[in-house]
Amino acid sequence: MRISITDIVAFEIYILPKHEIPEKLKFSDFTALQCFIFLLLFLFHSFRVEIWDNVNNGPLDKKKLIELIQGKYAVYASAFDIYDEDVIKAGLPFLRVISTFSVGVDHIDLRAVKDYDIKLGHTPDVSTEATSEFAIALLLSASRRMQEAASVVREGRWLSWTPLGLCGQGIQGSTVGIIGYGRIGHAIAVKLKVFSPQRILYASRREKLKGNKIGAIFVDLNSLLRSSDFVILCCALTSDTNNMMSWNQFAAMRKNAIFVNVVRGGLVNHDALVDALRNRKIRAAGLDVMAPEPLPIDHPLQKLDNCVIMPHIGSATVKAREDMGILVAKNIVAVLKGERMPAEYSEKS
Repeated sequence: MRISITDIVAFEIYILPKHEIPEKLKFSDFTALQCFIFLLLFLFHSFRVEIWDNVNNGPLDKKKLIELIQGKYAVYASAFDIYDEDVIKAGLPFLRVISTFSVGVDHIDLRAVKDYDIKLGHTPDVSTEATSEFAIALLLSASRRMQEAASVVREGRWLSWTPLGLCGQGIQGSTVGIIGYGRIGHAIAVKLKVFSPQRILYASRREKLKGNKIGAIFVDLNSLLRSSDFVILCCALTSDTNNMMSWNQFAAMRKNAIFVNVVRGGLVNHDALVDALRNRKIRAAGLDVMAPEPLPIDHPLQKLDNCVIMPHIGSATVKAREDMGILVAKNIVAVLKGERMPAEYSEKS
């Protein structure tokens, strides 16, 4: 069997024939993850693995992805490659499973996967803690003006102390609104409780018992936007939620509001966000995700001192990334052995 692993981390490339191990492996920062994946997929299960080296060869374009997927039984996929119907059809009749190094699956044509009976795996749960931690870090960075303060120090502008210099906004006694109350939304709410907000509101497709148990209050989206000092976006990107945060939504927010997005850039109309930040319709934003990614250096968001931008590192702890990599591999192995996937995607995921 041949399995195609697309770009997941910056690592050395090996194409390993069956039952043949290179005498000397080169090492990198992700050696443990790499070795585990190779052992799991190749040594223990005798699968032949082909890898796209994104560091030396660059991102995969559609033409190359179509070429690589032909004749493969499985794909170990990056969240940054688009698996539309053309790509998926190119993998037929051999392709049996796509397992993605991500929780979200908005880069994969779900209808095509269903129509062609391709199993789809993803990585729920294992990145929840890392992402929820980072959401709070991003919220604090934006609200307490850490990026601006660091610039003051580095640029030699830290000359004296003033009572209101670089003052930001605290969480204590505030209202925090969470849009989307799945695993990550709930984990954020639990962690925020220690900061003593007055209220935690959440907007979701339905009321969630786990939210109610910790005192979070179920409200509609408009009520959340009008009432919240902090708005954290945590919902999945779908055709229904694409650009859900746009002109009207930012106009409804409080002028002191801090906006945070740690899930998908496509949820936000970035022109509307630029306008809201530039004209101080909201106080600040913290973004770990954008559209497009990487965000061009000349993008208007890059020029705003009240916007903290991170390079999509919400799940970037060693443990989370190792757990994600292992789960992606286990999904593939399960399908190819005729077993149940440990993390098969469903619309209820």
